[in-house]
Amino acid sequence: MNTLKHPRQRRSVAVASVLAASALLLTACSTPAASTDGADAASGTSIDAAQSRVTLTYDGGIYVLDGTSLELESDIPLEGFNRLNPSGDGRHALVTTAEGFQVLDAGTWTDDAGDHYTAEPALTDLVFEADTAGHVVRHGEKTVLFADGTGDISIYNTDDLLTATDELPQMELVKSEEAHHGVAIELEDGTLLSTLGTPDARTGIRVLDADRAEIARSEECPSVHGEGAAANEVAVFGCSDGVLVYDAGTITKIEAEDEYGRTGNVYVSETSTIAVGDYNSDPDAEGYDLTELLLIDTVAKTSTVLDLPEGVGYTWRDVARGPNDEAVLLGNDGQLHLIDVTTGDITATYPVIEAWEPPIEWQDAHPALTVLGDTAYVTDTATNSVHAVDLATGEITATAELDAAPIEIAVVTGD
Repeated sequence: MNTLKHPRQRRSVAVASVLAASALLLTACSTPAASTDGADAASGTSIDAAQSRVTLTYDGGIYVLDGTSLELESDIPLEGFNRLNPSGDGRHALVTTAEGFQVLDAGTWTDDAGDHYTAEPALTDLVFEADTAGHVVRHGEKTVLFADGTGDISIYNTDDLLTATDELPQMELVKSEEAHHGVAIELEDGTLLSTLGTPDARTGIRVLDADRAEIARSEECPSVHGEGAAANEVAVFGCSDGVLVYDAGTITKIEAEDEYGRTGNVYVSETSTIAVGDYNSDPDAEGYDLTELLLIDTVAKTSTVLDLPEGVGYTWRDVARGPNDEAVLLGNDGQLHLIDVTTGDITATYPVIEAWEPPIEWQDAHPALTVLGDTAYVTDTATNSVHAVDLATGEITATAELDAAPIEIAVVTGD
């Protein structure tokens, strides 16, 4: 294992011109769908093209919306604080519940012949049981689930969930050394990267080969959290004093330029060598108001801190990658900011919602962002709404008004 340290330079982002967005407001309404168990194509309604769905949790249930019109497809009751992750197969989302990872059928899919179908969304009886279900990671052809209460890592072929009706897909179980709030990712050659830690502290990562023999380890990553695989399967993990980068057998520590410089979430594109991390240089900060981003060059093994313009903050729910590998950031000024990750410049700014206050607790409902193709989906907890925004123009192409404040958001592609 090689450990390298590099000097860093901080710079401010340049603000480009603000582009005005015109709003096309479409009030969501209930749209009947075919009654079906969603088990196969024969039980669905044929459509001409793949159709995405937007899933949103709220206090008491899950909304499922049409991805284009944002019309309400289903309102599914579900008690508790539940989190959402797309499963990666184009049809399902995984809901973290008290029992584990429960499978939500978003009711839209494309079969092996390329034919497209929709059905009534439904929360299925399929549950990947887990003690304190945590992170879901999709990469390559695998989906990896992490159970914080045991440290168990469950791995399955992502597309196997498409044919799972009565039984879960076949899974590989890998044990962590100790239970902790962790995460794991499998690379395309079968290499498994997973976090190290205990219930009291998290310290780094270990690397297992396809036969699950350990081939590398680093314990130089306090409070390790978040992961992502950039171009060429270079993986990045956040630490409270920088990041770890795994590249073809070598783990490199990139030190934070500040004594305390925490990255807790990593936002990647598999076609970009630049990873984006959230960044907090104030260990005494209260709440979740971040004003800096970290750009991580996975080739040079360096990082650069970007100070956002005055009055622009964000949380971990408010960053994504766009169709041209840009970073898309929803600021608490209510605007979408598109950032060129190679220069750090803001190339476009689109007003979407009113300015909002950052939350005190991470679970508190606050505006969130996700991106699918050329469309950004932005939630607004002040107005109980969600907007679809064209990233090329800033136009708001659809708006849904909901009965409750949306919390988590995940998009299912339908293909």
